[in-house]
Amino acid sequence: MRQSRMEIKAAAEKEEHCGDNPALSAVIERNIRTIIQLRQKAARNRSVQDRIADAITSFSGRMLFAYVHIVWFVVWILRNTGYLGVPAFDPFPYGLLTMIVSLEAIFLSTFVLISQNRLSAETERRADLALHVGMLTEHELTRVLQMLDAIQDRMGISNDEDSELADLEKETKPEDVLAEIERLELRALLGKKLTRRTNSQKQ
Repeated sequence: MRQSRMEIKAAAEKEEHCGDNPALSAVIERNIRTIIQLRQKAARNRSVQDRIADAITSFSGRMLFAYVHIVWFVVWILRNTGYLGVPAFDPFPYGLLTMIVSLEAIFLSTFVLISQNRLSAETERRADLALHVGMLTEHELTRVLQMLDAIQDRMGISNDEDSELADLEKETKPEDVLAEIERLELRALLGKKLTRRTNSQKQ
């Protein structure tokens, strides 16, 4: 007896994930691996500039970065106050140190913005994917409900005119949802403005 393609695929997945966490199904394990592979691919596809910006941003976000600056500032101040017995090259108020730190802050903020822009682009792609999957899931569930309702009618099972089920069977359009959200937000904003105007007139 020949095995079906689904049985062969399920057996292959079971064999592939036999050493994984037994508390998780093969489908979850496969999804986790897919997510990790996508993240690794995105990391490999970064440009040299993005890699440099990410490395600097990652280092500047650690406590080691703060410790290095504490040591640097203490040594600089001691060196230029005469405590070490050598002439000061940047006496108080430490204009050279201030200029260096200001330049460092400018470049650091630029590197952080570069990394944030790249992460924002990745977040938008993931949001688009999540929206697509959500829309597809909603469409599939709506179709399943409609098919079940048709089967129920075909078998002569009473539905008792369930209005909630009828609402669920309606196709939901994203543009309609967004328009309703915007309408309610606008109404709430107008309500706040009207309340403030009424309160100001009472005063």
